[in-house]
Amino acid sequence: MDIHNYLFFMVFSLFSPVFTDEDYAQVTACCYFKGPGFKDIEYILSARFNKKLIQQYNSTRGNWTGFTAMSIEYLKAWNKDPYDAMERAFEKNILCTKNIEFIQQLGNISSVPTVKLNSVKHPPMLVCSAYNFYPKQIRLTWLRNGQEVTSSVSFSEVMPDGDLYYQIHSYLEPTPTKGEKMTCMVEHLTLSEPMLQVWDPSLPVSEWIKIAVGLFGLILGFVMLSSGFIYYKKNSKANFTLCQAFLTGSVLVPLQDVPEVGAT
Repeated sequence: MDIHNYLFFMVFSLFSPVFTDEDYAQVTACCYFKGPGFKDIEYILSARFNKKLIQQYNSTRGNWTGFTAMSIEYLKAWNKDPYDAMERAFEKNILCTKNIEFIQQLGNISSVPTVKLNSVKHPPMLVCSAYNFYPKQIRLTWLRNGQEVTSSVSFSEVMPDGDLYYQIHSYLEPTPTKGEKMTCMVEHLTLSEPMLQVWDPSLPVSEWIKIAVGLFGLILGFVMLSSGFIYYKKNSKANFTLCQAFLTGSVLVPLQDVPEVGAT
């Protein structure tokens, strides 16, 4: 961006003063690039007061549109003023046309979305999430047994990850019943065909690992308990035998001292 563009942006910032938290005016200038090579450019200049759209210029229509009674009246003169048209053309050239090479280079950057499908218990719902995709435009659709679901569906905004890429989340309430095949379909510029993520109601790998670890611990505890019980029983039997021999008055004699049968 050259110094002239920078100065022009600085001048534009003067038209967006904030007076209080409740009263503020804002002017935004946006360039929309589309078509082959992004050469189809639409320039839109919008004026708002307290977030309410007051008036807007659209280069495709080539005129201003008013959204309040007062703006409709004074914009009649603006739309007839040739100098106003020249100013808008100058702005479009500086903000949009002069930067088309940068936009074309940016258009070559793309990233395929990573899609995850999860369930939430409170409240019960399915969540389809797409991460790390670029450009921003993306479409998520829920399918129940191959048919699009239009009710009980909500979406988050497309949010920046902070590193050029974006993420979005779609929610389906409630969770599907047994026998229903639920699919999250993702459509993006980087995909030659829609990406389908099918909901598998079986437990995820992480849950199976938890169950396996729990069972192993249970079995190990049972083995240790059984070993201790067997050891206890053996020791208890030996003590009982010795005690019984003592009570009956028996005398323990070494085996080599036992006389043979018939000996005197």
